[in-house]
Amino acid sequence: MTLVTFWGTRGSIPTPGPETTRYGGNTACVTITEGDSLLILDAGSGIKRLAEFLGGYQRIDILLTHLHLDHIIGLGFFSPLFNPNVEVHIWCAAGTGLGLRARLNRYLSPPLFPVRIRDLPCQLHLHEVSRTNFEIGKFKIYSDYVCHPSPTVGYRVEIGEKIIAYIPDHEPTLGSMNFPHEPEWTSGFSIAENADLLIHDAHFTPDEYPNHIGWGHSSTTHALQFAQMTGSKHLVFFHHDPSKTDEDLDKMMGKYVDQSSWPFPVELAVESSTIEL
Repeated sequence: MTLVTFWGTRGSIPTPGPETTRYGGNTACVTITEGDSLLILDAGSGIKRLAEFLGGYQRIDILLTHLHLDHIIGLGFFSPLFNPNVEVHIWCAAGTGLGLRARLNRYLSPPLFPVRIRDLPCQLHLHEVSRTNFEIGKFKIYSDYVCHPSPTVGYRVEIGEKIIAYIPDHEPTLGSMNFPHEPEWTSGFSIAENADLLIHDAHFTPDEYPNHIGWGHSSTTHALQFAQMTGSKHLVFFHHDPSKTDEDLDKMMGKYVDQSSWPFPVELAVESSTIEL
């Protein structure tokens, strides 16, 4: 059985509080487990709580989509990084200039953090990916660049015949003259094609999006159209706007998502929830 668990669902800065208790206030962090195999997708603030449940894992793989702060802010508080008995592999989009170690060191060093990446006691291994195929345990993984400011990838994870697509920061309408009718020209199509579960950016409402073109995020309508275009079987809205309360997100779903209009279930990512595949 494959389990997908949400430890952080928000974008930008974390906003935990009573107004976000149902959908969560932590930033992006998702796990995929299959038996004793584990993947961690992004290291937002939700990864700190995740660490409490990792127990006896001697190897941990963290797949970062990119290095915006909301996706790495939890790294410095992730306890396995301070355990010399744990092997930690961090995978991330290759940049055009500095290597991954140098880019991560901008956060994991003073004045932003007291401990430098070179002083972490874990057995740390860094990997840069682009349009890359690789395997970790039972998982076959494909990464590719997607439309978002700064080098950003999405991940396609295959476990047997099951496919999970993770594209938390994405603006698929950019670069496509006739979205959603030109899949071959649409960013992220190769990641999400025929996915059993698509976890996708839905930061803006359709009314908000025109004032944020080029910011690197989808509207709910664009996420729905992208899921339909790729033949995805289940869509989970992700990267919730941190300014939106639980009530705001409920209203957004009620106003802009007609479940009967789409050939797949649609839901909002809920922190601490698990989807079984």
